[in-house]
Amino acid sequence: MGEAAHLPPEVLAAGGVVWRARAGGGVEIVVIHRPHRHDWSLPKGKLEPDDGSLAACALREVAEETGLDCALGEELPATRYEDHKGRSKEVRFWTMTVLGGSFAPNDEADELRWVSPTEALAQLSYASEREVVLAALEGLA
Repeated sequence: MGEAAHLPPEVLAAGGVVWRARAGGGVEIVVIHRPHRHDWSLPKGKLEPDDGSLAACALREVAEETGLDCALGEELPATRYEDHKGRSKEVRFWTMTVLGGSFAPNDEADELRWVSPTEALAQLSYASEREVVLAALEGLA
């Protein structure tokens, strides 16, 4: 049997729509550039055994990729897709606000941008993540 036969049938992951209020009104959202995937994405990553919950995974992954310590807000709709290894992957998202920290380029994300919702929708590489952002904006309105 090949390697695929030994892979778990589903990968669980979590992440966040990190937002802040803009000085002139409205909100800004974090998008990151992932050099290993050559894409623009919301911060997210796989559930690890020590996480204990998907919410804890979301906070850990956002901190690892962005350097930002965040507080959880509302849970958002999950996305489901086939990953690059052919496995079913589900990603759970939450809105998040920043408590502290700062971005430094790293292996997972080499660029972070605070952008308007319109810019986020144009810049994100995946339609499923654009849907997550739209759901977050409904809850923030």
